[in-house]
Amino acid sequence: MLKKIAGLLAVLVLAVVAVYYFSPERLAHLAVSAERANAGLSRHEMAVNGIRVVYLDGGQGEPLLLIHGFGADKDNFTRVALYLTTRYRVLIPDLPGFGESGLAPDGDYSIATQVQRMHAFVQALGLKTVHIGGNSMGGEISAVYAAQYPTETGSLWLLAPAGVATAPKSELVQRLEAGGSNPLIAANADEFAAIFHFVMSDPPFVPRRILDVMGRTAIAHHDLNQHIFEQIRSAPGIEAQVKGLTVPTRIVWGEQDRALNVGGAKVLEGLMPKASALILPGVGHLPMLERPREVGEDYLAFRLSIS
Repeated sequence: MLKKIAGLLAVLVLAVVAVYYFSPERLAHLAVSAERANAGLSRHEMAVNGIRVVYLDGGQGEPLLLIHGFGADKDNFTRVALYLTTRYRVLIPDLPGFGESGLAPDGDYSIATQVQRMHAFVQALGLKTVHIGGNSMGGEISAVYAAQYPTETGSLWLLAPAGVATAPKSELVQRLEAGGSNPLIAANADEFAAIFHFVMSDPPFVPRRILDVMGRTAIAHHDLNQHIFEQIRSAPGIEAQVKGLTVPTRIVWGEQDRALNVGGAKVLEGLMPKASALILPGVGHLPMLERPREVGEDYLAFRLSIS
C-alpha cells in the first residue's frame, strides 16, 4: 500500500514538473483560476460603451467595485477579495486597455474617460449605489468617481492612490523627471521581473517561468502602456476635486512605496473631512497583494465603523 502511495506521489510530482517546464501557461492559468475560486469569484464579460469589459464577480451584499492600477489587472485584488466576498458583492473589472478587456477605439485612456466608463459599467449592472476602491491609477479613478457621483458612492477605499500632485516626490517621479526609464513599463522579461521588486517591498515568490508567462502581455503592450502612462501622467491632481468630499474614506498606504510617496495620505486626510489613514510599515505600492489579510480585515472594520 505504501509503495502504491509513494508511486502515485512520484507520478504527481513528475506531472507538475512536466507542466511547469513544458506548459507554464497552463500552470499559470490553473493558479489564477484556483485563487479566484477560493475567493468565490467568477469571470464574466459585457460591452460597455462598445468596449468589451471582462470582470470578476462574487459574494453577496452591498456592491463593492475595485479598480486595479496601471499595468495591472483584475487579479491584483483576488487575494484580498477572499476576505471581502463573505460580506459584500465584489466586482473587479479589467479597465479598457488592460487585462482581458478590449481597447478603446479612440485611444482615450484618460482618468476622466475611465471614470465615465466605470460609471457606465455600474449602470449596466443595474446598480444605483456602489462602494468603490482602487489602487494607484485605480485609486485616482475611484477618487474622481466619488467626487463626481457622491450620492451614488457609499464609501471610498484608496490604496496608494495616484493623482496627489502636492505629495512629496516619489522615487518614480524623481527618476522620470531626471530623464530615466520608466520602471513600471517592461520591454523584456528581465524588466518585467524587476517591476515586482520596484512596486512591492516584500513580493510573493513566483517561479521565473510563471513570471515570464505573466510578463508576455505586458511586454507585448509596451507601446500601449507608454501611451496610457502619458495620458494619466498629464491628468490634473485630484486635490481640488476631493477637497471637502464627505464620502467616508479609508486610505491605506505602504510606508516603503517607491512609486507614490506615502506622504500623499496626509495630504488627502487634510482635504477630506471623513477620511482616515492606515500606514503599513515594510509594505510597498501594492498593500492588497503584500498584506491581503491585514488590508482586508482593516477594510471590514472601516465598513463596520460607518454602518
